[in-house]
Amino acid sequence: MTQNGENVSPTDHYVVQTYIKKPLLIDGLKFDCRLYVLVYSIEPLRIYLYKEGLARFSTEKYEEPGGKNLKNLYMHLTNYAINCKNKGVFQFNKSLEEDNKGHKRSFQSVIDWIKLNIEDGEKKTEKLMSQIEKIIIRTLCTVQPSLKHYLQIPY
Repeated sequence: MTQNGENVSPTDHYVVQTYIKKPLLIDGLKFDCRLYVLVYSIEPLRIYLYKEGLARFSTEKYEEPGGKNLKNLYMHLTNYAINCKNKGVFQFNKSLEEDNKGHKRSFQSVIDWIKLNIEDGEKKTEKLMSQIEKIIIRTLCTVQPSLKHYLQIPY
């Protein structure tokens, strides 16, 4: 993590993200969600969004970034490859019945949490899913011409 671009080498590879200053927290932890999309056909474009996904959680309670905790990747990042190394802290999800526990949870457990803990949660999750679907559709519509070009099978 860096606070300015001067620390970034133009020859290295990076994942660039905007840091959300006041993220939604569950159990005091940051999280991200992974959803799965099947591109069944390029032309016509036909896609399917799988109803279930994955939520990855940080392993240390979130605190606003400051000088002392900025380098604490276990607090600020949700990557499995990082957090699974937090020995004695990282918890694997042990069963489908408890998909709302551990540091890898079901996407549905996040939706259920929002419905129960956020005012107007039912409406907000409907709006969230609608926005996610729109982003997926717009993204795939944007790349559809390139996909069509690169995936043409010569006969």
